[in-house]
Amino acid sequence: MDLVLNGQNLTIDQVHQVAYASREGLKLHIDPKALEKMKASRAFVFDIVKKGKPVYGINTGFGALSSMHIEAKDLAQLQVNLIRSHCTGVGKPFSKEITRAIMLLRANCLISGFSGVEPYVVELLLAFINHHITPVVPEKGSVGASGDLAPLSHIALALIGEGEVEFDGKIVNSKFAIDQLKMSPAVLGPKDGLALINGTACMAALGALAVFEARHIMKLADICTTLTLDGVKGTSSAYNPLITSLKPHKGQVAAMENLNKLLALSPLKDSHSDCGKVQDPYSLRCVPQVHGACRQTLLHAQEVISTELNAVTDNPLIFVDKDLVVSGGNFHGEALALVMDYLAMGIAEICNISERRIEKMMNPSFSDLPAFLVKNSGLNSGLMIAHVTAAALVSENKYLCHPASVDSVPTSTDKEDHVSMGVTAGRKLHEVISNAKSVLAIELLCNTQALEFQRPLKSSPALEAVHAVIRRHVDPIEVDRIFYKDINNIIKLINSGEIVTAAENYVGELN
Repeated sequence: MDLVLNGQNLTIDQVHQVAYASREGLKLHIDPKALEKMKASRAFVFDIVKKGKPVYGINTGFGALSSMHIEAKDLAQLQVNLIRSHCTGVGKPFSKEITRAIMLLRANCLISGFSGVEPYVVELLLAFINHHITPVVPEKGSVGASGDLAPLSHIALALIGEGEVEFDGKIVNSKFAIDQLKMSPAVLGPKDGLALINGTACMAALGALAVFEARHIMKLADICTTLTLDGVKGTSSAYNPLITSLKPHKGQVAAMENLNKLLALSPLKDSHSDCGKVQDPYSLRCVPQVHGACRQTLLHAQEVISTELNAVTDNPLIFVDKDLVVSGGNFHGEALALVMDYLAMGIAEICNISERRIEKMMNPSFSDLPAFLVKNSGLNSGLMIAHVTAAALVSENKYLCHPASVDSVPTSTDKEDHVSMGVTAGRKLHEVISNAKSVLAIELLCNTQALEFQRPLKSSPALEAVHAVIRRHVDPIEVDRIFYKDINNIIKLINSGEIVTAAENYVGELN
């Protein structure tokens, strides 16, 4: 994969591709026109230094110390001191994939040409990504305003040869890794350090990767629903397009279309048209409305985060063509924090309604299936505690969905008196997504077992293909066994995309 960056053309899909690219499969470049713009912006910074007029971030202190003028002879040391002092992150490191996404987004911002950064610094940053040199970046320490200062400082520290990186499967000093590239550590000049750390790259990376995962989860949730519906011989009448035509939210329309595609040509669906059941519980009947509303959270998050990927979030900003340096607040992560909290709620609701469907399969008074989906229940507990695990995860999601964005902790002697907590919102969102995969895996463990009790009747071709994929890794349940292994096998299938692909091979791309 060759990707030419100009600061304006990055997509969520590309962020995911770069984050998960193999060592041989990636080459990032700076667009030549963008490089010229970077050089012009850099020359503008040196002109400011030459004139000696105080300009924030170039020849002044930072934050609450911004009124202090720094002599020209100390400007390089100023930037190094900034990076060293801001490396205060704690906790376990971000995953390699998240850190690679953070580096990509910071590079893309600087390539826009409004930061005045030395181009070599960005070239080295891209070399790190291309050669899978991944700085060790602790998860905790950002309040989501004035940029993601602490996490980005750990990346900047690696660029100047003083940090730790993962390279060839080992944690080494970054100077050693840079030497292997036959390159030199970055030598920071005026504004370089501040430009590297003053922005929303960390929270935007969390958001972009979460949106990519959430798209998959929305499709998977519709697949789970339809398998459960056939597993308990529910009715699809509530998915009639006439109903949604009277409440045509985009998300509801998309969910309704998916459900009907997935159930098309299902003998099971049509086998009980005269069974006497009038209405199913809400967890089956109201899926277009609930899954649809959850999709709305994804649509909004996707819109906001796509804009942020190509935003210039540094401060101050340099407008060469207007002979102007302007200090502002594009580093503030409020937009990201709000939508990541919102998306977390949408994913959590996918889990909530899934857990209710799982319960319906456990309950013979509703499903007409053996209790807990196992023969000889009593001697066998079946999937009783698999359901309890789903309930535990759903409950955990409820406190994870307390919005981080409504909090603010004033810092820097009240100079930075309102912050977004965007990284906290992003970290919580990823935890909710992880829980969602487990809950949906448990539903798939249950509904594929429910289908076994409906044989010889079959579901639709698409859903039988999903059933077959799962059966290659998870056997039908005859007696009690160690179920966490089955759950983990299904989670692996979710992560690989095989379940959604199996359905889409029959119905085309799902919404």
